[in-house]
Amino acid sequence: MGDADALQARLAEVQTLLARHRLVEDLVHRQEMPRHDLVESLVHKRHLAELRGKLDKMHPADIATILEALPLPDRLMVWNLVKAERDGEILLEVSDAVRETLIASMAPAELTAAAQTLDADELADLAPDLPREVVQSLFQTLPHEEREQLRAALSYPEGTVGALMDFDMVTVREDVTLEVVFRYLRRFDALPDHTDQLFVVDRNDVLQGVLSLSRLLVSEPETEVTAVMRSDTLRFTPHDPADDAAEAFDRYDLVSAPVVDAEGKLVGRLDVAAVLDYFREESESEQLAQAGLREEEDIFAPVWNSVKNRWAWLAINLVTAFIASRVIGLFEGSIEKLVALAALMPIVAGIGGNSGNQTITMIVRAIALGQLSPDHARRLYRKELGVSLINGLVWGGLLGVLAWALYGSLALGLVMTSAMTLNLLLAATVGVAIPVTLARLGRDPAVGSSVMITAVTDSGGFFIFLGLATLFLL
Repeated sequence: MGDADALQARLAEVQTLLARHRLVEDLVHRQEMPRHDLVESLVHKRHLAELRGKLDKMHPADIATILEALPLPDRLMVWNLVKAERDGEILLEVSDAVRETLIASMAPAELTAAAQTLDADELADLAPDLPREVVQSLFQTLPHEEREQLRAALSYPEGTVGALMDFDMVTVREDVTLEVVFRYLRRFDALPDHTDQLFVVDRNDVLQGVLSLSRLLVSEPETEVTAVMRSDTLRFTPHDPADDAAEAFDRYDLVSAPVVDAEGKLVGRLDVAAVLDYFREESESEQLAQAGLREEEDIFAPVWNSVKNRWAWLAINLVTAFIASRVIGLFEGSIEKLVALAALMPIVAGIGGNSGNQTITMIVRAIALGQLSPDHARRLYRKELGVSLINGLVWGGLLGVLAWALYGSLALGLVMTSAMTLNLLLAATVGVAIPVTLARLGRDPAVGSSVMITAVTDSGGFFIFLGLATLFLL
């Protein structure tokens, strides 16, 4: 059974136990029997103990996925069964929207206890969602070193390497032998996750290079670190864009990389897990933005929360749909005279919208990967117009032949071909212009792009097709 299937099986088990618990508890509650309260309490505890036992065996990420798939009452019941020492890990794994519901159900003391189980870099991820008094309490209870690390992590804006880096790393000196390094490593209970290399620093913590574990294992113990370390390693600063770091990890197949300040001092470490999380979050945000959603939405959120998240672009879509309807209204007389226009015009608009969305998806991806510079925009316009011209002539020609065969009018077929070609050219132009313009204005090129391209191709497709039909057929 694959991981996804296994997770679905665990989710089904939890849902079955919750349903059985509600059913039995309801039956017991209705029965008239001696010592009713005691029986009800025993039944309640037995089912919850079985559910708690299953949760104890699950990974925090799996519990997070299960919580996201449960309605709010069931979610809170399951959440209350999780061991307190695992709360912090699970809060990090759940989506932002679900995290809000869980935090809202917890007392400040519970939140403080959960946060205290996390490292400074993990606390920095969680802190923006915690109440102010909880964050202040944490600052007072943390050791001095962790307090300063948390303060530093919170100082870096979102979307930078500093916001992703962690402080859990292993450093060694360059003037010691590998035997000394081995003895030093044996003092650890476990190495930090995703440790593929040790960071070599001088007495002032200035990074000198890296010592890979593979070189450490195959080299002679008497060899000094400086003889086998790499000094030309890739390094980042806390203010580097996270996008650039993610591209570097992808390009060079990195597992970890050092983060240094302006003076070259080692201040943290970036690992592949943080980069993958960033990739996933950016991908999800892009998908939501293209659909006009402002933020990730809990599928079981209250109705009003979902309304507020969706209304803005729906309002814009309403305006664009009204404009498209008025475009059709301009040609009511033409449609009355030639009913075939009403059947064919959605095809022109629909194909144009699909083509425009393909163009926008490609352009947004190119901008996100840093492949598109302003100097390339003109060349990109020419390329997309060429693709749309060929697609328009080929597929528009096919639709033109079908229209001719269905309605017995060669002129209608030619109008169909021409309208399809022109609308695809319009879709290509706007499909490049929207994300490029948004990027130049410093905005997210994905925000609402799907809504905007559909509005343009619908109105434009109706106007082009009905206009050509009125001009040449009527």
